[in-house]
Amino acid sequence: IATTGGAKRLGNTEISYDVLRSAQGMNIMITVHHLEDSRSQRVLWLLEELGVEYEIKLYKRDPKTMLGPDSLKRIHPLGKSPVVEDGERRIAESGAIMEYLVSQYGDGRLIPVEGSDERLAYSYWLHYAEGSLMPMMLLKLIFDRLAHPPMPLVMRPAAALIALGVKGKFITPRLKDQLDFIEGELAKSTWFAGDEFTAADIQMSFPLEAAVARGAIGEDRPHIRKFVTRIHSRPAYKRALKRGGPCAYG
Repeated sequence: IATTGGAKRLGNTEISYDVLRSAQGMNIMITVHHLEDSRSQRVLWLLEELGVEYEIKLYKRDPKTMLGPDSLKRIHPLGKSPVVEDGERRIAESGAIMEYLVSQYGDGRLIPVEGSDERLAYSYWLHYAEGSLMPMMLLKLIFDRLAHPPMPLVMRPAAALIALGVKGKFITPRLKDQLDFIEGELAKSTWFAGDEFTAADIQMSFPLEAAVARGAIGEDRPHIRKFVTRIHSRPAYKRALKRGGPCAYG
């Protein structure tokens, strides 16, 4: 038997991986390589929404650097989380994992109908979360910390001035534009891809939870606040937190 991407070849016949697994009676459970206090919490939540069995391999952050352990590099060369293993498949990147799990196990759930306007919105928000919003959130986090750097006292005023300058002229106005944009879109519908909950809402959850936790979402953005409240009330979300552990978004 030879493996060819998502299938195996038995002689001259190509058999899909899932058909072969079923025929062999294999009970292969999904493994989620989950870093504490990280975006991999969304993967656990998606699996709970789908009702798919999985196991967690939990990794702790270094208490000083807050980075993941070197052992993650044995799972993926970049040492990042989340990474999902499904039999012989290993998938990294949150968006790619979301697409894979919904395609493999969703049976039409948590994704709008192909060709619909909702499907276009779904694809947009699924990629916007990590492609546009999270980079700006991370920049803000980095420069917030740079304003109070762990360096000699004589150098701190200069570092703080640089950080404040970058935040004031670049990060803050752009992040405001993004959050205002999101607020406006959520005013149009209950969820990001329309009136039905989808995996795009799961993907968008982490940056908005972080924004709320860091005080970036005030009373002037009620629709974002309501969105975060709605996702926190979902039973699958609560089950994922119970299994993966509490997540510190701030």
